[in-house]
Amino acid sequence: MQQLSRELAENLAALDALFGASADYYSKSITIYHCRGNIVLFDGMASLESLWQLLLEGASRHTLPPEQHTGPQVFRLILQDSVFPAESQPVEDMEDLIRRLTAGMAVLLLDGCPQGIAFSVQGLKFRSVEEPEGEGNLRGSREGFADLLRINLSLLRRLIRNGDLVQEVAQADTPAKTEYGVCYCRSVADPAMVQRVKRLLATAKPEMLLDSSYFMPWLLPGRWRLFSPVSYTQRPAVAAAKLCEGRILILVNGSPSALVLPALFCENFECLDDYASTAVFSSFLRLLKYAAFYLTVFLPGVFVCLAVYLPELIPPQLLYKIEAAEKATPLPLFAEMLLVMLLLEVIREAGLRMPQSLGHSVSLVAALILGDAAIATGLMSTPVIFVASITSIAVFVTPALYESATLLRLGVVLAAGLAGPPGLAAAFFALLLALSGTGIMGVPYLTPHPFPQSPLSEDGVIRRNYRRLSRRHFVIWQKEGEPKWNRTASPCRRRR
Repeated sequence: MQQLSRELAENLAALDALFGASADYYSKSITIYHCRGNIVLFDGMASLESLWQLLLEGASRHTLPPEQHTGPQVFRLILQDSVFPAESQPVEDMEDLIRRLTAGMAVLLLDGCPQGIAFSVQGLKFRSVEEPEGEGNLRGSREGFADLLRINLSLLRRLIRNGDLVQEVAQADTPAKTEYGVCYCRSVADPAMVQRVKRLLATAKPEMLLDSSYFMPWLLPGRWRLFSPVSYTQRPAVAAAKLCEGRILILVNGSPSALVLPALFCENFECLDDYASTAVFSSFLRLLKYAAFYLTVFLPGVFVCLAVYLPELIPPQLLYKIEAAEKATPLPLFAEMLLVMLLLEVIREAGLRMPQSLGHSVSLVAALILGDAAIATGLMSTPVIFVASITSIAVFVTPALYESATLLRLGVVLAAGLAGPPGLAAAFFALLLALSGTGIMGVPYLTPHPFPQSPLSEDGVIRRNYRRLSRRHFVIWQKEGEPKWNRTASPCRRRR
């Protein structure tokens, strides 16, 4: 670790060697209190206007005799005995200097002093706080996380206004030295798990850190998982509610997506509107979401299994129509179903990656190809397209489970088409095995209120009145033998 030199020229030479060729590097020589110094910053990250206004205002309020002052004397006067709003911690070494500069601060270096003074004059441009597109709700906050880490931390602090919230910021062990934040509520979070998460993040060495999901291979190492026991959110209100339940939140600078761990399977079927609506309607919506998830996973496989292996179970009128439609197509029903599902995934990916102005064109062309041309030419049958379309729409009811549901749907169709009813039953038990074998930090994915084990619990598939829920405080870190609802006092009320 290279310490700052007492010679101003040596410090400037070291900075010029690192950033001299960069267009945004700014260095200005000044004389303050009759001592030579230099202001260094990155243009566009620090505000020059705010810096000079701060220095001029501070200098006008604090005058000294006109004699010569050494660097250490000026350093002590500015940092301790003046009205300059400088950072309380001085800059000690070159690594710390670079970290302050890349955070948008301006640093004052003085001749004869081996320390620098940092000023918080950030002028970073960032995307405004807007409503996230992927997490719609009818009631509640419309705010979404921005791309800057400090802005996101301030949004959480505004919602949890007590000393219980802890926000720790560190730099990842990457060449880019990207900052990330670990947030938790000290009264409800498990201290051992918090230390474990911080230790894993400190030892993680991703090549690049562009999103909080890049930490997943270190948080869940060495095991293939169909379901991920973590969740992501771009809403500060949702993140604050998770923190009050004892979760740990990970934010990365440059990404609006917050990683929440641990997560439960039942939370994929819940949203903010559940607690703003009546208990009866919220329970109805949750039942609908569970039905949509199992429908999108098993409907194509059940259709293929019945049509190919058990046609006697299909009503005669429907069976005749399916048979007539399949006679006009060259492919068997099993291969046709796989082809349609793969085409729908291609269309979805094309619509997602293309510019918004062309998204409608992609949808129109896809509708013409799959809805009209494929049937008219006899390449695909109407029943297969109808079943595949239902499953493609139903999967968006639970967007957090889209990746898992898509892979499961293809696996169920393959198992049902190749092995029939035994394959369909094997796929169902494989799903249960994947769910029951998933967990993180000692918290099973199917706890505390999984379906169908405890559907009538306080806040499971059927939700009770919010006034009744507020009498008890939910904490996710449950020890063995403790009740699922923790009655200990908590500074925050339960609300997802």
